[in-house]
Amino acid sequence: MAGTLVLTSAEISSWMNGLFWPFTRIAAALAIAPVFGARMVPVRVRLLIAVSLTLVVAPLLGPAPAVDALSVTAVVVTIQQMLIGLILGFGVQLVFAAFVLAGQTTAMGMGLGFASMVDPQNGVQVPVVGQYFVVTATLLFLAMNGHLAMIRVLVDSFELLPVGTDALSREAMNAVAHWGGRLFADAVLVALPAVAAILLANLSFGVVSRAAPQLNIFGVGFPVVMTLGFVALIFAVPNLLPQLQHMLDNSFSAIVDIEQMSR
Repeated sequence: MAGTLVLTSAEISSWMNGLFWPFTRIAAALAIAPVFGARMVPVRVRLLIAVSLTLVVAPLLGPAPAVDALSVTAVVVTIQQMLIGLILGFGVQLVFAAFVLAGQTTAMGMGLGFASMVDPQNGVQVPVVGQYFVVTATLLFLAMNGHLAMIRVLVDSFELLPVGTDALSREAMNAVAHWGGRLFADAVLVALPAVAAILLANLSFGVVSRAAPQLNIFGVGFPVVMTLGFVALIFAVPNLLPQLQHMLDNSFSAIVDIEQMSR
């Protein structure tokens, strides 16, 4: 019939190989990555960015495997691309999660664990100190073009781990699990100056309470510890940039190592 569009299985497979599977990996990475995956970013904007990146990256990719678009293998490849994209975004998201955890640890020591607000990045309640760390880290991330570096790592992933039927290796999945454990170590490094200062203040008030039991240690110590925590945060701000750079470098290096393990 005239005017009827007829697509063959080969044409559908060619379209999936060239556009759909790269789009799946890119969209999955942007859905969970910081800044791009924030709750305040509309889904349409995120979708537009993913489509634009796919149209730019698709001509640079090598020949994809000839897989029938309506086969079970095509479904497996789609799931694999989605999983790879989620791992790429998760590796960078861990850096911001470390700042959230560092803020929570500092807030608990300062006595501000009860003061919470909604995190626009993830849409959950976090202490105000954690929100302060997240906002500062996000601004530094954008100022140092971290979003462009993340896109570069995402595009390079198609060269190290091209679209195909090969799944992520067991070593790569173990590396992802071990990399998640670095979250706690990085959070401790970020919160260490403020936590150490608060700990020394609490020890000092403990000695004072033993020497002068009649002193109301809670009425005096709470404002002093809170003020000392804010002072420690002010002096810790200059160190956030080198710490963020170091954590991002480790994150990108870990992502590249995971991709190389699966080759």
